[in-house]
Amino acid sequence: MAILVLEDGSVFRGKTFGYRGVASGEVIFNTSMTGYQEELTDPSYYGQILVSTYTQIGNVGTNPQDYESDRAYLGGFVVKEYIDYPSNFRSRETLDSFMIRHRVVGMQDIDTRMLVRRLRIKGAMMGIMSSFDEGEDELKERLRRQPALVGRDIVTEITAKQTYDFDESRWSIQQGYERADNRDGPLVAVYDFGAKRNILRSLVSAGMRVRVFPCTTPVGELLKGEYKGVVLSNGPGDPAALSYIIENARELIRSNKPILGICLGHQILGLALGGEAVKLKFGHHGANQSVLNMKTHGVEVTVQNHGFAIRPESVQDSVNITHINLNDRTLEGFCHKDRPILSTQHHPEASPGPREAGYIFREFARLVHERA
Repeated sequence: MAILVLEDGSVFRGKTFGYRGVASGEVIFNTSMTGYQEELTDPSYYGQILVSTYTQIGNVGTNPQDYESDRAYLGGFVVKEYIDYPSNFRSRETLDSFMIRHRVVGMQDIDTRMLVRRLRIKGAMMGIMSSFDEGEDELKERLRRQPALVGRDIVTEITAKQTYDFDESRWSIQQGYERADNRDGPLVAVYDFGAKRNILRSLVSAGMRVRVFPCTTPVGELLKGEYKGVVLSNGPGDPAALSYIIENARELIRSNKPILGICLGHQILGLALGGEAVKLKFGHHGANQSVLNMKTHGVEVTVQNHGFAIRPESVQDSVNITHINLNDRTLEGFCHKDRPILSTQHHPEASPGPREAGYIFREFARLVHERA
């Protein structure tokens, strides 16, 4: 038996799978039909409990090629029905076994539609889930002591421990992941706030050499002449809590180096430019988010995973807005009016999801080559 308690007092009961333990965090939902393995290993989900709106999870198993990092970052995973018999030639391990190894608490056989509806109406909220026979009152008391995500710097808890080079290119069914020989390509620095591997692969595939730095690296290191551009990666939590990173971003902007911001990196750039961040009611989490490209007037289906956004009106004096979310009109992308800066709230690297926005890496590569 498993139990999930939300901060509004709601209680959901189901069956356990995965790691037997207790997990707490912000409870959110994801609308993707596929890609649970990438979601579990996406550092942006750190500090959260994820609910899948798709009903059957586990049917394709897991395999190391699809990891977006070295480990799972979710605290808990809630599904309608867990499938313990994978049907996929690439599978190497069941989802249950993967979650046990990575200490991810699982819960199944609950009404996820009811749970998601509550999160849509009331908004994302803190929750605690347990695989043990614990009383509701005890769990509610433990939940009251859990800190919320707003105002917390959790990036330092998941950033790279040391600088490293990355040369893996995109996956193909014939070769898997190959090592790219980009020795003549420009070297770009990636500030790691929780970077997904496919961001790094996409940069490599666009012809660049990639070096990844912990978020605590002094900005002067990235301003060295050998680095022809800087990428501010995705990551978890509240961007406004990262004052030291925002100040570093301001210095990077003044340097006139080409900059690409993705997800949390986009929010950091917006705040560094004097913008205002807001917490969304239940965030955008899924591989089916429609975005309007203001340049082409075409609609792109994008991958998204964020709970905060930058108010468009707060940055419009210094940037040209390039992308707008068609569901709620939130800011999805901009380019600076005077400096070589591109920024996107959605995930151009996909994984999982559509790759329609992948051209953003080519645009960044063009900026880097123009100024190299």
